[in-house]
Amino acid sequence: MERGSNMTDETDCADWMSHLPDKLWRVPLWNLAIPGSHDTMTYHLDDRSPIVQSASCFLRMLDHCFPCFTRPYVKRWATTQTWDISDQLDAGIRFLDLRVAHKRQDDNDHFYFAHGIYSKQTVKDTVTNVAQWLQKHPKELVIIACSAFDGMNKEEHLELIYFLRGLFEKKLCPKTETPSLSLCWECGYQVILSYDNPVAEKYTGFWPKIDYWWANTPDPKDLILFLEGQKESGRPKELFFVAGMNLTEDVQYVMQHPCQTMRSMTLKAYNFLLDWVKKQHPGPSKRSLNIICADFVGDNEFVHIVIALNKQILC
Repeated sequence: MERGSNMTDETDCADWMSHLPDKLWRVPLWNLAIPGSHDTMTYHLDDRSPIVQSASCFLRMLDHCFPCFTRPYVKRWATTQTWDISDQLDAGIRFLDLRVAHKRQDDNDHFYFAHGIYSKQTVKDTVTNVAQWLQKHPKELVIIACSAFDGMNKEEHLELIYFLRGLFEKKLCPKTETPSLSLCWECGYQVILSYDNPVAEKYTGFWPKIDYWWANTPDPKDLILFLEGQKESGRPKELFFVAGMNLTEDVQYVMQHPCQTMRSMTLKAYNFLLDWVKKQHPGPSKRSLNIICADFVGDNEFVHIVIALNKQILC
């Protein structure tokens, strides 16, 4: 297929960045539309694991007394993805939202992911899979945002930082650069690594926290109103940022919808949310968007719609 002939063809999604028209190669990555997955690793949550340390005292008390009830119920609402990380990358996802944690009273050096409860898959195994995927797709770039760090101390941060540096090495794009596809291809960069903790500040290969516009509401109309308000205030200049298309349950919603799950709540609103995404545009202007994150990214045309927004830059 001729490069750039169809930016949303399903057969091209695993390598969509390399198929962008050459006029977009020198555009800073924070001016492109990039699809991402919110809470990327929640497809692999372990309902036999304890509630995370950062949870409320009430929830942790319930977990202590009624783990057989609490943990499966938390998993119903904490699961935001169903595709594994390799499938997400193959589908075109280029922003990975990794919420890292260390289990309470865990003597080993394993790091996990967490969203209410912990994941089965470790951080090191997961990012190793990402590195292997990148070797097979040398012209694709991935933005990895590591955050949360539930239960981690400084020594554990340093251990994880050293591991990530050793794994990605020269693939890490320094935070001193203005990254574009052309620059990254020339220099061999494939990873923008954001690490939301001061311990990583001295390392040039580790970018600071990426701003995430989070509406914190179960109502899709309120979510759109929030994002429109953020756009009116203006996007960050020459920085990556995320517009979160993810709904968030609250206690009242869960009590009123006892038979629902995060998936059923999200899919019910997806067409409405995607109609809004289709009207957005990337670029440097005040109301432009950059990374757009969503839940259950394999269930619809979300990725194709976001990638197609880049055509507007050519006009």
